[in-house]
Amino acid sequence: MWRGLMLTPLLFLGVFFFYPLAAILSVSLLADGVPDLSGFLRVAQSAYYRDTLWFTTWQAALSTLLTLGLALPAAYVFARYTFPGRSLLLSLATLAFVLPTVVIAAGFSALVGPRGLVNDFLMRILNLSAPPVQLEHTLTLILIAHVFYNFAVVLRIVTAYWANQSARFEEAARILGCHGWRLWYEIRWPLVRPAVLASAILVYIFTFTSFGVVLILGGPRFATVEVEIYRQTVQLFNLPVAAALSLVQIVFMFALMLVYARFQSQAAGQLQPAAQMVRRPRTLREHGLVAGAALIMGTLLLLPLAALAVRSLLVNGQLSLAYYAGLGENQRGSVLFVAPFTAVANSLQFAFATTLVSLLLGLLSAYLLRYAPARMARWLDPLFMLPLAASPVTLGFGLIVAFNEPPLALRSTWVMIVIAHTLVAIPFVVRSVLPALRRVPSSVRDSAATLGASPLAIVRWIDLPIVGRSLVVAATFAFTVSAGEFGASLFVVRPDSPTLPIAIYRLLGQPGAINYGQALALSVILMVVCAICFALIERLRTGTAEEF
Repeated sequence: MWRGLMLTPLLFLGVFFFYPLAAILSVSLLADGVPDLSGFLRVAQSAYYRDTLWFTTWQAALSTLLTLGLALPAAYVFARYTFPGRSLLLSLATLAFVLPTVVIAAGFSALVGPRGLVNDFLMRILNLSAPPVQLEHTLTLILIAHVFYNFAVVLRIVTAYWANQSARFEEAARILGCHGWRLWYEIRWPLVRPAVLASAILVYIFTFTSFGVVLILGGPRFATVEVEIYRQTVQLFNLPVAAALSLVQIVFMFALMLVYARFQSQAAGQLQPAAQMVRRPRTLREHGLVAGAALIMGTLLLLPLAALAVRSLLVNGQLSLAYYAGLGENQRGSVLFVAPFTAVANSLQFAFATTLVSLLLGLLSAYLLRYAPARMARWLDPLFMLPLAASPVTLGFGLIVAFNEPPLALRSTWVMIVIAHTLVAIPFVVRSVLPALRRVPSSVRDSAATLGASPLAIVRWIDLPIVGRSLVVAATFAFTVSAGEFGASLFVVRPDSPTLPIAIYRLLGQPGAINYGQALALSVILMVVCAICFALIERLRTGTAEEF
């Protein structure tokens, strides 16, 4: 019975992940059971789709280069120096990464949008009738938002790797006369290169599959493959083309994940933990490096979030809670069909349900990986991580294609939302619980079993006291992921039951100060929820290398 329970996650993945992917393959390759490649031919022959693929590719490359250019100097500072506010800046960068994309979009809109604080200020002091800063629906704003979102990826990975490199290599090189650019090129770069390349591939994956940022901040002029899949499915109902684009993206993402796994294994293999050489800055140059990194990070990461909070409180130039007070009212002709605050209640309900389901399935998955034979575990581990490689948009598209007809006509039910959120959350639960579960001594469990303890008793009295903190972290991860999930939700959420991110997106797309103000107010609520969850994760996590 116990072994049967541990196979439940595999059944769940088979039905709700691999079957929808197979449904996408069926739509893209078959028509009434007959092989049909018309979707691929339309993608290959259309200049528009080729341009979309090309734009997705080069904007991801440019976003990655910009992120590396800003984050690598900061990683060097964080790996070498300690200073007041260091932990706060690191947490702020990580918070930016865990925030939902709709919150990021709302933050930049509140900062530099037509009704943002920067334009309001410039129009007042320069007596202008039109906003002078026109960044909305531009590539510039997309790139800035991508850097904001992915800064922490490079900072965390490279800082952790760099800080644990022995300083003896540099000391020996200096003694032998290696200074300046030669020290960087011949000593520092070869040491840190695996971590830089791994983080670059990861950032490229995130920006290649960018959806919410491009959809909201880019507008109709720009479309990544993700955005085009959504448009072809929801707006044009062109399923063969959407399926062909999804299949192209799936293949490309899996290839990138293989490259990332290779660089990550190289980084892990070359890392030799050493005493961290973090110290206080001493010279004027070192103080300047620290001040510059802190200024860049504070400007990039803090201003959009601060602008979001401030702008949500400004009504006709006056501080007011009117936008928040109106969240409980269902305006006539509202795009939400319900009061905005209903979206908050919906998200909380879906998040709690997702947390329970994903925690159960993730815990069983962790047990399966922990106690399965080594050869089987090597195959199962990447299997449980596959939902992270598939984009949420592709996942949502697959779910509505696969479960649109009996006997599993789930498309218009709330169950579909929980399933979609659970698929995204399970990998986070597994990666949070598995390292703690591996720390449970096998000898203790074997002794308990010899003395007659049942498997449930062993879990209750031996495993849970050790993995309890990690379970709380996993549950918090699942809750946060569900509360902020946007891509898959656009496909499976019913119009009359919007989640918080969907409500924000719909309100941002509507004219009128009330709609805009309520979108910002909901964004602040979602930002606060994510910040509280992130603070709980940071406080409880054990900090092992295997955890998120």
